[in-house]
Amino acid sequence: MNTNLHWAERIDDLTFQYKGEIGGVNTTKLEGVASMDRNGVFYFVSTRSYDLTASTIYRGSFDNGTVTGVELAPGVSTATPGIVNFDAEISPDGRTLYFVESKFSASGQPQTADILIATWNGSTFVRDSNSTTTMKQVNTSKNLEYAPAISSSGLELFFTRLEGSSPALYVASRTDTSSPFVTPRKIQAVTGFVEGPTLSPDEKSLYYHKREGDLFVIHRVTRP
Repeated sequence: MNTNLHWAERIDDLTFQYKGEIGGVNTTKLEGVASMDRNGVFYFVSTRSYDLTASTIYRGSFDNGTVTGVELAPGVSTATPGIVNFDAEISPDGRTLYFVESKFSASGQPQTADILIATWNGSTFVRDSNSTTTMKQVNTSKNLEYAPAISSSGLELFFTRLEGSSPALYVASRTDTSSPFVTPRKIQAVTGFVEGPTLSPDEKSLYYHKREGDLFVIHRVTRP
């Protein structure tokens, strides 16, 4: 599969100016799932080196539509063939990476998908040993959980849960960043085949994509 990353500049909440492909990131392989911290450190998923590294999460420096210094995000992957990290979201402060770890079948389909956490120690990411406890109410054994989006406070986690063949958007909260997330609730205002939530900078808008016929269209819901 060959998918590329593009970018657009915000005019207002519902209007964006398309600027083209992002420079420095796209190959003939899959590139997707971009996120960026406040310092312009840009994260994305790419399968470009998976056959050699069994790793997929990359980072670089974004400036005016171009990413430089592209490298594998250190410390995230276990480099285990058959295990794939296919979504990632960096926290706004750049200190915490929320990512998905999935076991794929021989036919290339995800059999499991859980959201994990890694923290930046100044030179590399370190997998959080408390991920299982922190995400106990988020991850399930029978469903796939993916496409995480974290609030700037770290107290709200939006994500997609695939229940059978129907994905839905959920949100889980916690009282402080050292506590586990409580039981997630389904976002009732969002219906249909929906995936990939992301918060606006003021966190009053939630953007996501929805399948409409043969297309995936970006939608938005808001809160006070």
